[in-house]
Amino acid sequence: YSHCYQTFHSTGEKMVFKRYVEVGRVVLINYGPDAGKLATIIDIVDQNKCLIDGPANLTGVTRQVIPYGRIALTDLTVKISRNARQKTLTAAWTEGDIQAKWDATSWAKKLASKKKRATLSDFDRFKVMVARKQKSSIIAKKMKELSA
Repeated sequence: YSHCYQTFHSTGEKMVFKRYVEVGRVVLINYGPDAGKLATIIDIVDQNKCLIDGPANLTGVTRQVIPYGRIALTDLTVKISRNARQKTLTAAWTEGDIQAKWDATSWAKKLASKKKRATLSDFDRFKVMVARKQKSSIIAKKMKELSA
């Protein structure tokens, strides 16, 4: 079981934990009615729950207590004080340009592509299949040229 507790990369440097549950941490809700939306931790209730707020006018998430199991911590943080008002939070979000920073992450891009793929019609899926076949045939031709 020693491999479970390994704290070193192959290069020998220590792995450092970066995402803490803290006031101002931007989180992605992964379960419940607000699943897929961003929110901000406003206060820590106890070891199992925290108080989050959207801000509602930007993300559509109202102020609520949520268990840690229903949220995923992101790398983003905003500079706010504990139990910040909605107005303060909105100002911090716009000043930090949080939504644009989130949209630029690979995590957000992956979620967007999953969502887009889920909404495809049968004909759209067919067009994707045809495009993939064409792409793979072009690649195969080029690889054959290079190897010959």
